[in-house]
Amino acid sequence: MFLLHEYDIFWTFLIIASLIPILAFWISGLLAPVSEGPEKLSSYESGIEPMGGAWLQFRIRYYMFALVFVVFDVETVFLYPWAMSFDVLGVSVFIEAFIFVLILVVGLVYAWRKGALEWS
Repeated sequence: MFLLHEYDIFWTFLIIASLIPILAFWISGLLAPVSEGPEKLSSYESGIEPMGGAWLQFRIRYYMFALVFVVFDVETVFLYPWAMSFDVLGVSVFIEAFIFVLILVVGLVYAWRKGALEWS
């Protein structure tokens, strides 16, 4: 039978974990001095007078490379627990994991053919 009181510790932890950053931002907003001006809005470059604007345009290749890295990093996070309990889960979970890896391999081949992995 599903009893909600079994999750009291979880809900308490979730509420406290949500309130701590909210309160930290709220208190810092109240206590922090507000001083706006041209010096505050200028970019900081290690004490050197900034040259040019702070907004630079980056090539999309950096973002694509990072996105492919994140996808395969998340794959590792999902596959590690599966591999640790492989003997208990059975064949159906093996097939599901195989389909998951197959979809990611198709994505890797697609990114490779589109040139997302070429750095130069």
